[in-house]
Amino acid sequence: MAQPWLSPLLRWTRQPGLQAPPLSATLQAMDAGGVDKALLCSWYGPNGPLIDNDETAAHVAAHPDRFAGVASVDLRYPVEAVRELRRAVDDLGMVALRVVPWLWNLPPDDRRYYPLFAACVELNIPFCTQIGHTGPLCPSEPGRPIPYLDTVLLEFPDLVVVGGHVGFPWIDEVISLAMKYPNFYVDTSAYAVHRLPAGLVDYMRGPGRTRVLFGTNWPMLSAERCLKKLDELGLDEETRELFLGGNAARVFKL
Repeated sequence: MAQPWLSPLLRWTRQPGLQAPPLSATLQAMDAGGVDKALLCSWYGPNGPLIDNDETAAHVAAHPDRFAGVASVDLRYPVEAVRELRRAVDDLGMVALRVVPWLWNLPPDDRRYYPLFAACVELNIPFCTQIGHTGPLCPSEPGRPIPYLDTVLLEFPDLVVVGGHVGFPWIDEVISLAMKYPNFYVDTSAYAVHRLPAGLVDYMRGPGRTRVLFGTNWPMLSAERCLKKLDELGLDEETRELFLGGNAARVFKL
């Protein structure tokens, strides 16, 4: 069963009856969309794990050529969260940490994130987060890039940050941060590419060609659905290859 907070998002994507797909369906969707390798994300929220790191790691271990794992942790217990992050990376092979601010109603400059940022730098992994408004009926303010991510990027210059879900309606803030900080990247998960904001597409065609990563938000959106109108973006061949995989391979060391 879908979590209650997820139902508005499922309605928004016209999939109110969506159930968790089996791993075989995920692989089939990847093949249909031409995806060689995908990131699988764990999820922790204020009530505990929704998808814990061991479950994610088990899926990766079953298909190591197709998946890489992204860890999550429980912000309620900062010391244990750092321990769990180190275990997820050192023992389970996770390649990044992801925390969704709206799920906690805590922007990323909250003190509870800071030990994790230091650990990410020491472990040499990116921190993935969500930027922009929320699909679920939760406050969107924690996803605003400025001042929250601006503060984090300023205080942790060695931290690599990937902002997921584009950042609408604060696209100007997103692009300004990407131009200001060399370690800040944007991914397009939760958006079919023909619905990307024009400002972000312009940035991708120019100075942002190495800074924007393709994403889906599966199972809400498949790669095939996201990429149906890719040609309409007018990307040259090199920029297209960087967007579809080259940038992610570099950032996540895949």
